[in-house]
Amino acid sequence: MVFSSTLFLFYFLPFFLLVYHVVPKSLKNWVIFFFSILFYTWGAPVFVFILLGTSFLDFLLVRTIHQSQDAKRRKILLILSLSINLGLLAYFKYSNFFVGNANALLESFGLKEVTWTKVIMPIGISFFTFESITYTVDVYRGKHAPLKNLKDYLLYLLAFPKLIAGPIVRFQEIADEVIERKENIDEKLIGFYRFSIGLAKKVLIANVMAEQAKVIFDTDFHLLSASTAWIGILAYTMQIYFDFSGYSDMAIGLGKIMGFHFPENFNSPYSSKSITEFWRRWHMTLGNFMRDYLYIPLGGNRVSSKMRLYLNLALVFILSGFWHGASWNFIVWGAFHGTFLILDRIFLVKLLNRLGSVLSIAITFVIVMMGWVIFHIENDLSKVGLYFERLFDFSWDPTFITLSNFWPLMFVAAFFSFLSAFKIGKQMQDFVYTRNSYSFLANALFLFFTCLLFVMSASSVISSGFNPFIYYRF
Repeated sequence: MVFSSTLFLFYFLPFFLLVYHVVPKSLKNWVIFFFSILFYTWGAPVFVFILLGTSFLDFLLVRTIHQSQDAKRRKILLILSLSINLGLLAYFKYSNFFVGNANALLESFGLKEVTWTKVIMPIGISFFTFESITYTVDVYRGKHAPLKNLKDYLLYLLAFPKLIAGPIVRFQEIADEVIERKENIDEKLIGFYRFSIGLAKKVLIANVMAEQAKVIFDTDFHLLSASTAWIGILAYTMQIYFDFSGYSDMAIGLGKIMGFHFPENFNSPYSSKSITEFWRRWHMTLGNFMRDYLYIPLGGNRVSSKMRLYLNLALVFILSGFWHGASWNFIVWGAFHGTFLILDRIFLVKLLNRLGSVLSIAITFVIVMMGWVIFHIENDLSKVGLYFERLFDFSWDPTFITLSNFWPLMFVAAFFSFLSAFKIGKQMQDFVYTRNSYSFLANALFLFFTCLLFVMSASSVISSGFNPFIYYRF
């Protein structure tokens, strides 16, 4: 079940909100827990028992870690908990990849392949695993005491707004709100505004971009002109941003309606002036996780040599790429970004700064688009190379027909993607996304505008069967 579906918008969400606001405060967490189980079971009825079982085991292990005074025992239990979580992720997400590559290697030597039944990946396993890890590590580090009852722990892990595609919410960020949170009408309204904006980004912009990108990427690449190839990757570039950021907006908005404050996940990443800045603005909760739970433990910026620093950066981004999917293109994509982060440290940031804001943003945006070519074309790196050839063969095909509403929405997408690069745009963004309350007039205008967006989005969902979601499978 995805947020931008008739089932969620017209049945699940209204019924949940009705029950949630009718029951007494003492039962609200039970309502979230029950509906979250229902939400996940609808899409993966078998896997929910695996998540519940591993969560129960983790809950007991982490409670023991917190109660133990023996440093050696605590470390052993920490390693055991991490091994269970990472082992679960490795089996379900990466076993097919490793067996497939092993069989390809065996075949190249004329040896018999390993017989293997492909494993189906549970939805949301990557986000679930990382949040389980933050619970274990935050308690081990003494950042916060563990939750006292299993129901609250399961609510933290399985809360449906963030369950499928994040944001990755670290335990210490909402631990207190799981137990006790304040709800008020201002934040509930802001939550609705945020949800409606996110829904519009997903349905009205990302879906149109996705349809255009699909037409081009499903074409034989040998037949593409450079102009068509650029339209395809530009469409995909806007699709993945408005798709994922729209979903994050919806998750954050739903959280606010319930009194949770989930962390922001995007901050106008296409306005970045370097790849380093891009990764401070794109999928910020993943970046923060990799920084705090991998990069800093590896030594971070405090290592003794620049070579070790560059190695750490490369490793973190290769693993970040691999986190996105069990395919070589994701590993290459991670290495691609890791390379530019290293180049930023060596000379590139200084060079871009000398070129000025406009040129540095434009160059960074093109680099990011080149990365999306690698990201999008799975399981065949030769096709990635062919697409790059098409991009730079300097041919023009004026007969290529785009969707009728593609260019108007592309203009809208570009406008909002680069708006924060200007002072007035940054002020507008802050006004919409950072305020905790509004005046009566502002509320009235926001309510009218977001209700209009909601109706338009809902109408689009009803009338169209095309509703892909890129990060659903990660």
